Amino acid sequence: MTKLTSEQKQLIEKIGIYHEQQGFPPATGRIIGLLYVSDRPHLSFEEIIDTLNISKSAASNALNLLLQMRLIEYITFPGDRKRYFGALLENWHEEVISKMDYILAFSKLLRKTNELRGSANPDMNEKVLERIEFLEFLSREVPALLDKWLKERKK
Repeated sequence: MTKLTSEQKQLIEKIGIYHEQQGFPPATGRIIGLLYVSDRPHLSFEEIIDTLNISKSAASNALNLLLQMRLIEYITFPGDRKRYFGALLENWHEEVISKMDYILAFSKLLRKTNELRGSANPDMNEKVLERIEFLEFLSREVPALLDKWLKERKK
């Protein structure tokens, strides 16, 4: 079991609650929190379940979701059958761009709702159109902001 301070445990819980509010299962956010708080880059499955006191099933489901979302990675070592999980830190800018793609896709769906609704509810159409325009604005501006930030950081 990984030894955690009281402050680390509280932070893991706060990260877990944040992720729950984003729609993730409870164990998912706590695992992310643990992987960020840990002073070791990778933890075994057993270390995760023992440290967080969660079931194997909850841990397995959460780890699979996090792997699928490309928020974590795992490594193995020769002669050791265990997998060791760590936060995937290198791809965060790809994640930002990917989220912008989802935002743009959602704005296209909203645009279609306005088309299908027609002019029966102009007030709603205007409010939905405002949201569409903002989502499209975000999907254009965030990648440009990311590029700008990356260039400034390299200076």
